[in-house]
Amino acid sequence: MDDKQVQYIPFHAINEFMLNDYRLHVIQSVMGSLNGLSGERRSSINNLVKRHVQVAGFRNSLQAPAGIKARASVTAFERRPEFAAQVLQAWSELNADLRQKVFDFLTARGWKLLPPEADRSKLPGFMVEWPEGETYDVLDEAFAQMFPDFKCEVNDLRLMIVWLANRLPYDMYSGEDETDEEEN
Repeated sequence: MDDKQVQYIPFHAINEFMLNDYRLHVIQSVMGSLNGLSGERRSSINNLVKRHVQVAGFRNSLQAPAGIKARASVTAFERRPEFAAQVLQAWSELNADLRQKVFDFLTARGWKLLPPEADRSKLPGFMVEWPEGETYDVLDEAFAQMFPDFKCEVNDLRLMIVWLANRLPYDMYSGEDETDEEEN
């Protein structure tokens, strides 16, 4: 291995790559399914909600309905790397079938990944190096060819790729290329 150092950017940097509606969708799916998570994950998210989320009309933000709590959580997701990491890890656990398929897909393409069930929220952030030539469009098409009968939203696929790879396509974007690649 050479002497290159791995660069990380905080987990909340993912907000630069997510559409607002999709970010809210991810947070809502997690907040609406907290009971489907492990006790440890649920506890981590609840503790972060208590500390960083203010819901108007509720002394305890945890008592708010999931949809209202999710909308109030957007700011914490945008500003707090630990909050973004816990929500994304929970989202990946709630989408275990997609997670396994994306893991199989990326490893078949030669990507080096942690096991799918690894808790990526404990990592320092996202790496910024992205495999050359692996654009979202290339990955979308190759995934559809590998799993022709599996249907999922393109944003879900792209987010799972980013999360499992623990990489943001940070250096893929420059100038004009940004507009249509921001969908994740």
